[in-house]
Order: sequence, then C-alpha cells, then structure tokens
Amino acid sequence: MTTDPTDQFDEYRVLLSRQEAKRLRQSLLSPPAPVAADPVDAPLGADHLHDGADDRGLITETLPLVTPFDLLISDLYAVMFDQHPYLRGLFPESMAFQQAHLERAFHFLIDRLDRPEEVTAFCARLGRDHRKLGVRPVHYEVFETALVEALRRRAGALWRQDAEEAWKRMLRRAVAAMVRGAEAALAERPFWNATVTEHQLHRPDLAVLRVSPAEPFPYRAGQYALLQSPLLTRAWRPFHVACAPRRDGDLTFHIRRTGPGGVSDALVHRTRVGDPLLIGPAQGTMTLGDDDLKHDVVIAASGTGWAGAKALVQDLARRRLPGRGAQLFLGVRTRDDLYDLAAVADLERRHPWLRTVTVTGGAAEGDAFAEAMARRAALSRGLVFVSGPPALAATVRRLRALGLPAERVRHDLAASSPAALGG
Repeated sequence: MTTDPTDQFDEYRVLLSRQEAKRLRQSLLSPPAPVAADPVDAPLGADHLHDGADDRGLITETLPLVTPFDLLISDLYAVMFDQHPYLRGLFPESMAFQQAHLERAFHFLIDRLDRPEEVTAFCARLGRDHRKLGVRPVHYEVFETALVEALRRRAGALWRQDAEEAWKRMLRRAVAAMVRGAEAALAERPFWNATVTEHQLHRPDLAVLRVSPAEPFPYRAGQYALLQSPLLTRAWRPFHVACAPRRDGDLTFHIRRTGPGGVSDALVHRTRVGDPLLIGPAQGTMTLGDDDLKHDVVIAASGTGWAGAKALVQDLARRRLPGRGAQLFLGVRTRDDLYDLAAVADLERRHPWLRTVTVTGGAAEGDAFAEAMARRAALSRGLVFVSGPPALAATVRRLRALGLPAERVRHDLAASSPAALGG
C-alpha cells in the first residue's frame, strides 16, 4: 500500500497545529516565566535538576543492552519514518552519514553529561544549524518517542525504566539547548547564496574552491561554515574558511573527499566553475582578538585543518604586531600530504616571525602530536589553536593533561563533527 504525499503533509500540518495549540494552552495556564539574559543560559526545565553524573552512570551501565549504536540508530530511524513518513523528506537520500554522526553525537553527550556547559554550547550550535533543515521543536518530540521505542526494542525484557528516564533527560537537556540556540539566531539569516569561481584539484581526493557570495558574508579568520551543494539538498557539511576576510569578499575552502556519494565527493569531483552553493553562517571560536596577542601563539593543523590555520596566519600578518611571533605545527602522515606547500613556504618567506615545524607519521596524531608540540614550543603563556579532523580532539585532551589550561586551547569540535543531532 502506498501513501499519498498529500496525506503525509496533512499529517505534518496536524502535528504542528497540535504543537502550537499545546504551547498556547501552556502559556495561558502558566504564570509568565522570568526572561533570561541569554536564551542559551536559560534553565533547561525540571530535567536539569538531576545529576548528570548519575545519569551518565545509568546510561553507561546499560549500554550493552542497546548497542552496537549502528543497530540502535537504524531502529530509531525505522520507527520514526514508519510513524511519520513525511520526516523522510527532511533527510538526504543516503542516511549513512547521518547515522555515523548521530552515533558520534550520542558518544559526545554521554561522555559529557557531567559537564553541562560543554553540552549546552555544543547543542546550541546544532540548534542554530537545524534552522536550515526545516526542523521545528515538534520534531524533537517525535525523535524522543522513536529513540525510546528503539531502546526498548534493542533491550527487550531486560530494559530498565531508570535507564530509559536517564536517556530521556539527556536528550531533553540537549534539545532544550538546541531550541534556545535556534531561538537566539532567529534574526540571523540561515544561509547565503554563492557561486564557485575557481575549482582546483590539488590531489585526486582534494580540491580548493574559491566562491563568491551574492552578498557580503561576515566572518572572522579561523571560523568555519556549513556548505550545501545543489547536488545533495538537505545535506550540510562544515569546512573552515581558508582565508582571512578579503576586500573582494570571496571565500576559499579546502575540501577533502572522505567517501563516495557525500557532500565532499560532490564538491571535489562533481562541482564546476559557475555552480551555485549555499553557505551557512560563520561559526567557531578559533579566532584572534586584540587581547590575545600579548604573547606568541601556537597553531597546530592536520589535514585540511590547514585551511583554518592558514586564515589565522593571514590574520596575524595583517595585524603586524612587533615583537610577536607564531609557531605553526603541520601534522601529516607523509610528506605527500603537504598539498599546499607553496603557500606555507610563501608565508614563511614573507613573515620572519612565523616558524613552521612539520610533524610526520605516527607523531602527527593524538597524544604524540601534543607531546611533539610541548617539546618544541613555549606553551606556558600564549594561546594554542588546534585545527583539523576529529582525531585531534585527543591532541587537545593531551595538551590539557600536560598542564595547558582549557581557556588557552581553541579547537572547534563542531567543525569536524555532526552538523546536526540526528540530521
């Protein structure tokens, strides 16, 4: 039996109408709540009163009942699309990327349940991004219902009610921050139209794109943005802007193909000069302020993380502060991975205050990369920027373990992790 698409969207409208009626009823029956100074800092409801560490313990203890995550997530989406077929249209055709990144999002939330500030900041960014996907608060309720059903299916008769409540509280904390993040960005436009003006293959799996936004695109050196290709609608992926703001307003992105059929594949192999792109708002805290230049800075980059590092070096060069320098660590598996070597050499030649260290092989990853930096750089005073793939999160953790205060390490997890929780 097939379902008429009109019926699906009638269901959607009914669901949204019920949600709006529920909100109106609550607003009429409840006293007005005090307005928080910042929507992201507003209370998260009754669920925030529970101890995050206790919930983390409950979830971790019962994980063997519901994992592996790929099966849990497959069940979750199966339940959600079976009960609400219209939701399938909010997702890309291939769900592989979504499923893999939802698994990483679950790991992130579980690992940090006892660190609510990190969860709130991360999920606020995700909520901001969800605006581009057409996600409404009612969708989070549908997602929760599907998750609970998937948990019960996986665990069967062994499932525990206290663990289910812990999962629900974790999800509701995340959703509360996501909703507040979206609301805080209501006045912000969700995307910019742009045109590809240059497309250069540096390797068979890596392209450098220059794009021209139709209108000025505000950002700071070191930030990233989500890109969408018309070849894959509803799929957004984060990439660092590989240049400091330019007079002509053009942007550069370094795109490495990470697999077949995805956004990176479309941008590297199926995008041409003249093609349109959509660019989401600039994001990220890996930026320099005037107060950050009291000491030398250290910049570490791996893979196409060089894009963000390159923008930071250009920003430093424009500021021209006498007596201040920067040390750049480039982590590569082999020398062949130095795809933009000419640009590195040119920056070194023009800026004597820049010193570059290339770290190769196993020393360019995780703990070893952090230890190589600690041996060859003065990390005791200035800021340390870490730009690159998710594996560099281990490098950041090791830098902190070596005594570097968290406030002096800048690394944007969202630039290399899920663009959306569940989407």
